[in-house]
Amino acid sequence: MASEKASRSLLRSTATTVALALFLFQFILIAATVNYVMLPMAKRSADDLSALLVLSAQTWVELPPETRKDLELELIRKHRFMLFDDVAPLPPREDFFPYLNLLDAALSARTGVPISVKVTQVDTTWFWAEIPTGGRLIRIGFPKERMNIDPPKMLLWALVSMVVLTLFTAFVLARRISEPLSELSLSAKRIGAGELPESLPHTNIEELSGLARTFNQMAFQVRELMANRTVMLAGISHDLRTPLARMRLAIEMLPQDTDPKQIARLQHDIEYMDRLIGEFLALSRDMQKEAAEQIDITGLLQELAEDMREQGAQIEWQATGHVLRSVGPVSLRRVLSNLLGNAHRYGAGSPIEMELEANETSTIVRILDRGPGIPASEAEKVFRPFYRLESSRSHATGGTGLGLAITRQLCDANGWIVELLPRVGGGTEARLSILK
Repeated sequence: MASEKASRSLLRSTATTVALALFLFQFILIAATVNYVMLPMAKRSADDLSALLVLSAQTWVELPPETRKDLELELIRKHRFMLFDDVAPLPPREDFFPYLNLLDAALSARTGVPISVKVTQVDTTWFWAEIPTGGRLIRIGFPKERMNIDPPKMLLWALVSMVVLTLFTAFVLARRISEPLSELSLSAKRIGAGELPESLPHTNIEELSGLARTFNQMAFQVRELMANRTVMLAGISHDLRTPLARMRLAIEMLPQDTDPKQIARLQHDIEYMDRLIGEFLALSRDMQKEAAEQIDITGLLQELAEDMREQGAQIEWQATGHVLRSVGPVSLRRVLSNLLGNAHRYGAGSPIEMELEANETSTIVRILDRGPGIPASEAEKVFRPFYRLESSRSHATGGTGLGLAITRQLCDANGWIVELLPRVGGGTEARLSILK
């Protein structure tokens, strides 16, 4: 049970693995793009811009005063630069602009003095470089819109797109693999429950299509095997019961002076063989799920309790209100009869208690005895055909060894759960759970 809780679905596991691989690939790709493409381009752009700023400032200083106005207008018109001279230094910038760090380095390298681009905010954001040249401090600047780039927004959109596309791709790939396997698992469970599922559809994936063909062939062989087994056992039952009938007739025709004990022993053996053949045939038939009908479980338990009392069993059972459930009536009657018969046979003559618990999601029937109980290591083995705790194999001290096997098979076919649990103080609790 713990391993089942710890396990994850194939869809989730595959999607997680694919998503992590794609995320790692995308991050490596982004890192390589930034380091080998974007960063060199940004450095080249900052170097070109610093050269233009320094050249503009030096040209303005070297021009005659009467022509400087024309240069200022030309810088505004062509480059969106604004130039001022003899100004007080601006305060250092506080905002983080990666590109301005590159521009700082380029300006400092060209002028030979440390320069830090300043930022002002009025109607729009302006970047200012204060360049010392010709004995003057020239402030030349440009608006943020001139760069026409927004690296943070670009990276945000890239990351969002990467996450969405990666998760979508991972989900599609994982679902393409997990859906056929889920159908295969469901069909296998239905075969295990005695149902005959429809053939699995083929897919465009060669391996999964081959798996579907193999499973469909196996399911067909299982159906054929079940049908052949039923026919074979029906024939064996008929062939064996015919000589049994002759043996009964021969016993009736024995001389009057025949030992009555010998006759009784022969009759008992014949009845036991007939019952064994009937139960073995029932075991082969009970793989199919019975059509459900609405029945009163309380009434069924009351009827079974009366039948057991007639056989000499002590039944402690207090009928409550009606509990209507849609179940296979013949299967449920046989399961409860087998559990009650076991409690009577192995209960050491103690009273048998019956309890019924019903709610919106489940119906639980408990049959409790005070017999020797079943060891924990044997609790599942007793549901095997012909397995008996009593090792002598004598039908005088036990049943045929098929009752609990038939009970488990009927429960599996109808989706019920049957358990044999130890009781506090000794004995066994046979619990039948019918889930909605």
